[in-house]
Amino acid sequence: MKNTSKSATEDDNDIDLLALFLVLLRGWKIILFFALLGLLLGVLYTRYVNPTFRSDALIQIEEGSKGVAALGENISNLVGSDASTAQTEAELIRSRMVLEPVVDALNLRVRLSDPTIGFIEKIKSNRTYTQINTAEEVTLGTSDGQVVIKQFDVSKDYLNKGFSLVKSENGFTLTNGFEDFKGQFNKPYQFNGTNGQIRITVAQLPDNNHPVNIYKQSLHNATNAINGALSVVEKGKGTGIIQLTMTGPNQQQTTSILSQVVQSYFGQNQARGSEETTQTLEFMETQIPVLREKLEKSEAKFNEFREQSGTIDVTQESQILLAENARIDAQLSELKLKKADLTTYYTEEHPLVIQINDQIEVLNNRKQQIKNTIQELPEIQREFLQLSEDVGIDREIYLTLLKNYQQLQIAKAGQLGYARIIDMPISTFRAIAPKKLQIWLLSMFLGTLLGAVLALIKSLLRNVVKDPERLEEKTGVPVVATIPRSPLLARLDKNKASRRLLAYTDRDSLSYEAIKSLRTSIMFGMPEEGKSGSRAKVVLITGESPGVGKSFVSSNLSEVFAQLSKKVLVIDADMRLGELHKVFNMTQDNGLADYFQKENHNLQDVVHPTTMENIDFIPRGEKPQNPSSLLSSEKFSSLMKELSTHYDYIVIDSPPVLAASDAMILAQYADKVLMVTRYDDSIEGQLVYATKQMQKANVNIDGIVLNDVRQGLMSKYSYHYSYAYGHNK
Repeated sequence: MKNTSKSATEDDNDIDLLALFLVLLRGWKIILFFALLGLLLGVLYTRYVNPTFRSDALIQIEEGSKGVAALGENISNLVGSDASTAQTEAELIRSRMVLEPVVDALNLRVRLSDPTIGFIEKIKSNRTYTQINTAEEVTLGTSDGQVVIKQFDVSKDYLNKGFSLVKSENGFTLTNGFEDFKGQFNKPYQFNGTNGQIRITVAQLPDNNHPVNIYKQSLHNATNAINGALSVVEKGKGTGIIQLTMTGPNQQQTTSILSQVVQSYFGQNQARGSEETTQTLEFMETQIPVLREKLEKSEAKFNEFREQSGTIDVTQESQILLAENARIDAQLSELKLKKADLTTYYTEEHPLVIQINDQIEVLNNRKQQIKNTIQELPEIQREFLQLSEDVGIDREIYLTLLKNYQQLQIAKAGQLGYARIIDMPISTFRAIAPKKLQIWLLSMFLGTLLGAVLALIKSLLRNVVKDPERLEEKTGVPVVATIPRSPLLARLDKNKASRRLLAYTDRDSLSYEAIKSLRTSIMFGMPEEGKSGSRAKVVLITGESPGVGKSFVSSNLSEVFAQLSKKVLVIDADMRLGELHKVFNMTQDNGLADYFQKENHNLQDVVHPTTMENIDFIPRGEKPQNPSSLLSSEKFSSLMKELSTHYDYIVIDSPPVLAASDAMILAQYADKVLMVTRYDDSIEGQLVYATKQMQKANVNIDGIVLNDVRQGLMSKYSYHYSYAYGHNK
C-alpha cells in the first residue's frame, strides 16, 4: 500500500509539473512579447547610458622609516618601527588630505552639463559628451560647439547652486533665474550678486543660443565624488602593493584624475618620510653649541688645575674607578639624549621613557658608589680624577652628537619615503561598461520571467475548460464526446469554420468521427419513443455562453443522423442571434419567430427543405421582442407535437444558458439535453454555474460535449483523440 501511495504521489507531481509546463507553452505569446519587450528595454538602456572607462595604478608600501636609524641601532629599537600597513595607506589615499589637492589642481569643483540632452537624444546619439577638467580650463562638447571655462569661483551661498550660460552678441550671459550677469570672452569678471561674489572667465560657448548649465561644487561633494569612483585595495594579503582603480565616463578625464591622486599621495608620503629626520636634526642643532661650550669650560678648568698642582700619579685602582665612572657618565649622557629625543614624540608615562628612567637610576646609584670610593683618596688626587673625568665625558658626548648629526644629514639627503610608484595610470580607451551582450541577455531573461509569471497568473485567474475528468467531477455531468478541431476546416475559413459541414470539407477527419461517436451515444441512450409517445426523438443542443460551437455540433449531428435514412428536422431556436441558416446556405426569413408573430404563417411556411437528403430546417425568423414568452406559449407546444409526427429526430439549437432562459423552456420537449463547451476557451466556472442553473430548473443535462479540442504537446488532455483510423492523416 505504501509503495502504491508513493507512486501515485509521484505521478501527481509529474502531472502537476507537466501541467505547469503546458500552461507556459499555452502562454507563449505573452512570454515572447515580454521577452522582446525586455530585450528592447535592454537595448535602449545600453544606448542611453554612457560607456564607463577604467584606469589602474600600482603603489608599493615599503617597510619602515630610515630616519632614526642614523642615530644607531639602539635608538631605532627603542623608538620602534612606524611602518604603515597597506590598509592604513589605502585609507590615507582616500582622505581629504590627499584628494583636496587633486580637486584644486584639476578644477574638479566646476561642473558643466548640457540641458538639451534628454532621454530620446541620449538614445539617438548612443553616447553624449562629457566634461574634461585640466589645470587651465574645464571643457564640454555640445552639438553646437564647445564650452571652455577658464575660471569659476563663487561665494559660499552660491555653492551647489545652478547657473546657466548662453552666448550673446557681445559675449555671454550668466543667469541663475533671478539675476543676469553679462561679460565678454577671455576676460576675468567679478560680479556681485545678492548672495555674494561670482568670479568667472569664459573662453568659448556654443552657437545658436545653446544653453549650458554650470555650478560650483562644495569641496566635500567634490571629494566624495572622487571617492565614489575610486577603489583602493591591497593586491593579495601582506604584499604591501596597493592597486588604485578609478572609473568614469571619459577615459582621458579618468586617467588624469587618477594620475593626480597618485602624485598627491606620493608627495604627502615624501613629506611624511622626512618629517621625523628633520625634527631630530633640529634638536641636534640646538644641543651641539651647548655641548661644545661645556667641553671648553671643563678643559679650561682641568688645565688650570694641572698648572697649579703639577703632574700627579694615579694608581691603578684610581684609573679603574675613573674609567668606570667615565663609562657610566657616557651611558648616562647617551640615555639622556635618547630620552630627550623620545620626549619629542611621547610623554613621561610612555613605556620607553619609563625604561630609560629606570636605567638612568641604576647608573646614578653606581656612580654614587664610585664617588664614595674616590672620596677616600687624597684631596688633590680626588680633584684630579674629577676634572679629568669631566673633560672625558664632555668630549665623548660632544663627539658622539656631532658624529650622529653628520650621519643624519647624509641620511636625509638620500631619504625617499616608504611609498614607491610601480605603475602610473594609462588610457586604454576600452569601455568596461555597459556590457551590452550581458545586459541584453539579462533583460530578455527578466522579460521572459515576467511573461511566464503573467501567463501563470492569467491561467489562475482564467481557469479554462481542458480536462474532461475535471469537468465531470465539477459538474456531475458525464462528458459524452470530445470533438477535435478540424485543421482543414479551420484553414478553409478561419473566422467562419462553424458554418461548414464536415461531410463536405473534411469527412475523413477525427472531428467527423467524433460527431458520429456522439450520434451513437445519443442513439443508445434514447428511449424507444419520444416524449408523450411521439415518433420523433428531440435533442436539445445548448451551451454556457456564445461562441462554443452549438451550431457546428447541431448541424453536423443532424447530417450524420440523416445518413441513417432518418427524417431529421433542425430548428434554430435562438431567435435573437441564431446563424444556423448560414450553414445551410439559406436566409433567416420565414422562420420560427415568424410562425408566432404572423398569423398567416403555418407549418409549411416555416419548414424548409435543405440541399441534403432527409434534412429539413426551420430558421430563426425575424427577431421578436419576447422570445422566451413565445417558446412558453401553447402554440409552440402544438408545433412540437405536430412536428414530432413527421420526423424521426428533431435537433434544437437553443440560446446559451447564461444569456437567456430559453434552453430551460425548450428542455421540457427534449429527450436528450447536451451542453456544448469549447476547449481551452470556455471558463470552467461559467460552465459549472450553467449546469447548476439548469438543475435548479429541474432540467437533467444528459451530457457535455467538449468541442474544438486541440492536439499536440500544448494540450495535455489531447490523448482522448490521439489516434486516427482509416483515411485520416
